[in-house]
Amino acid sequence: MSSVRRNPPKPAPSTIEGTLKLRPRATQGEAAPPPAARTAAEKTAAEKPARKPGSARQAQDERSPRGERTQRAEERPQRSRERPPQADRPPRARPAPTPRPAEHPAADRPLPEGVRLSKVMAERGLCSRREADEYIERGWVFVEGKRVSELGVRIDPDARITLAPEATRSQQQRVTILLHKPVGYVSGQPEPGYAPAVSLIGADNQFDRDTAQRFHPSHLKQLAPAGRLDIDSTGLLVLTQDGRIARQLIGEDSKVDKEYLVRVEGRIIDGGLALLNHGLMLDDRPLRPAKVEWINDDQLRFVLNEGRKRQIRRMCELVGLKVVGLKRVRIGRVKLGDLPLGQWRFLRADEGF
Repeated sequence: MSSVRRNPPKPAPSTIEGTLKLRPRATQGEAAPPPAARTAAEKTAAEKPARKPGSARQAQDERSPRGERTQRAEERPQRSRERPPQADRPPRARPAPTPRPAEHPAADRPLPEGVRLSKVMAERGLCSRREADEYIERGWVFVEGKRVSELGVRIDPDARITLAPEATRSQQQRVTILLHKPVGYVSGQPEPGYAPAVSLIGADNQFDRDTAQRFHPSHLKQLAPAGRLDIDSTGLLVLTQDGRIARQLIGEDSKVDKEYLVRVEGRIIDGGLALLNHGLMLDDRPLRPAKVEWINDDQLRFVLNEGRKRQIRRMCELVGLKVVGLKRVRIGRVKLGDLPLGQWRFLRADEGF
């Protein structure tokens, strides 16, 4: 009678790298296999030498297709990466650019009908364009009896335009001042070392304080010269808050003439007086016809209907004369008269240029 050991000894673990494999325990009634009866795989694993770190990855790469491609690439001869010279390569033909059709957005877009309301008001002398925009925004303008309060509205140039009483009162409150400007004051923007002519407007210099309204600081608001008078010239200078008067005096279509008394020295060239009346050019543009005549041996009277920068002085230089004194005595129908030097007065209601 054979005896079976109920608690056989535990087998020794397998020495396969990376794992611990235990032999299965023999069931009851089954004899444990002898130690020599190892599988062929275990024998092979035991016989193989231990790999160095990284050899497993290398072996895998050698077995994989990628490793085969890498090895073949290393065995393949290196191609030259040098490109042939630019001159040896044939030029690559580029397709010609397709011309784009000319665009004329302005021609395709229909022109707006009518004329801007503010422009029509300024051309009719109702007010300046700036004032027209102000009146329109306040609702003080009526076109064919309908109130207009939106800027940019276009109307028929022949449409009937009326102003609200508020606009009329606003215009009546705007003043125009006549100043006898001395030499050394600039008529427009101030220059370093020189005072602007508007600095002479004040209560102390008002000539008509006994017969006209008294000066108020509000009279200086938006008060601007309507025309220039050189810093070394004297005479009548107009300053106004009224855009209608400014447009009348210095607008492009102004027909208001101005009279000057000019003292000169030197000898005029032959035919110089005729050239002063008509035939001279300044800045490559011909001058409008003027009226120039001798008053005495050293004084001329000029009547001009345009006002370019230092026009009279430059005209005299072209005919051999030098201006040593210049005084403006009239603008349109308004004369300097007996207004003292450095003083000013209001333009009266019965006066107009």
